[in-house]
Amino acid sequence: MHRDAHESSCRHRAAYRRRSDERGEGVISAAIAVLVMAFLGVAMWIAFSATFQNAAAHVNTQVNCIGQTTTGC
Repeated sequence: MHRDAHESSCRHRAAYRRRSDERGEGVISAAIAVLVMAFLGVAMWIAFSATFQNAAAHVNTQVNCIGQTTTGC
């Protein structure tokens, strides 16, 4: 009976060691996910900013052409 209790205790310690070795992996995975989302956000902001500047320039040109009789617009 003593031997069974010892084996159970050894298995419990081994399982605990495996869990404690893997406990940081969730934090690392979450950090990687946050970094990926941050890079995607930066890329989307750059694309939006470029598109918005182009649209604003086009709108500005069209507004300046309102009421003009020249054919340059």
